[in-house]
Amino acid sequence: MKKQNYIGLDPKKSQELAEKLNDLLANYSVFYQNVRGFHWNIKGEKFFELHAKFEELYNDLILKIDELAERILTLGLTPEHRYSVYVKKSEIKEANETQNGIKDVQEILNAFEILIRKQREILDFSDSIEDEGTNALMSDYIREQEKLTWMYAAFLG
Repeated sequence: MKKQNYIGLDPKKSQELAEKLNDLLANYSVFYQNVRGFHWNIKGEKFFELHAKFEELYNDLILKIDELAERILTLGLTPEHRYSVYVKKSEIKEANETQNGIKDVQEILNAFEILIRKQREILDFSDSIEDEGTNALMSDYIREQEKLTWMYAAFLG
């Protein structure tokens, strides 16, 4: 039996990591669609500012979704693609309210809290199996999202 996969990691640990990354992928996918809804449906006095910020955010999220799927493939496993599975697995829930900018920003902050927590858990696990590729990805995401959390929180006052 092969003790390492093609990138030098234990196949069983890679499977476990891919499951964690698929969970994260589900959360990102639901979050992405929520932010698209915020962008499409925003109304009110902060329309122009938030419409642009939401577009900036969903453009970043779609890149991260692709990177996560490609990381799972790099580990030698298959990324989940079914939205029905995403909705069941995701801790981030579909947003019902998409027209109130203040509520939308609060939803974004709640989603970042979930994503950052999950990414720290993945970072701990990937570090324990010496997976520098996943470590780097999670570190980058955490750093970016901590800054965005500060900015969105500042917007709320």
